Amino acid sequence: MKHVLHRRRRPIVASLILLASGFVYLQQHGSFGAAASLIQTTQPGLYTVQSFVDGDTIAVSMNGQIEKIRFIGVDTPETHKPNTPVQCYGPAASNFTKATIGQRSIRLVSDSLSTDRDRYNRLLRYVYLTDGTLVNEQLILNGYGFYYPYFPFTKSGQFASAEARAQSNHVGLWAHCQPTPTDQGGFVSNPQ
Repeated sequence: MKHVLHRRRRPIVASLILLASGFVYLQQHGSFGAAASLIQTTQPGLYTVQSFVDGDTIAVSMNGQIEKIRFIGVDTPETHKPNTPVQCYGPAASNFTKATIGQRSIRLVSDSLSTDRDRYNRLLRYVYLTDGTLVNEQLILNGYGFYYPYFPFTKSGQFASAEARAQSNHVGLWAHCQPTPTDQGGFVSNPQ
C-alpha cells in the first residue's frame, strides 16, 4: 500500500513544480503582470469610465448604454450645477477623481440601505478600484468632499470618521475653503 501512495504523489509533486516554474518564468519575463492586468480589466462586474462629470459623478458604459453614477455618501463641491457658482475646491475634487480612477476599470457596488437611483435618475454606488480602494472614502479622507449625512447608508460611520480626520488634519478643502455647516449635519463649500 505504501508503494502505491508513493507512486501517486510523484505526478502531483511534478505538476506543482511545473506550475511554480511557470509562474516564476512569467513573472521574470513580464508576461505575468500583463496577464494579471488583463484578468483584472476583463472580469465581470468591472466597468470603464466613459466620462467624468465632476468629483462625485461619473458616466460608465453598462449593458450597452451610458449610465451616470453618483457616489454614495460623499458630496464634492459643485462645478456644473445649474444656477450654482463653481464652489471652492470643486475643480480640485474633479481632478482628484479623474486622476485616482484614470483609465482603470472600476467595480460598482450598491448599498442595501440606499435607494438604487437618486432623483436625477443616477445610479447610486460605491466606486472601488480593482485594488480595493474605495474612491468615495478617499475623496472625503483627502479633503476633496464632504460626508453626506442626508440619507442612510451602511458606511455612514466610516465616512463620518474620514471627514473628522480630514477636518482635524486641515487637508484639502478644510485648509483652503470656508465650509459652512448645514441644518442637517453636513457641509457645503463656499463659492470660489
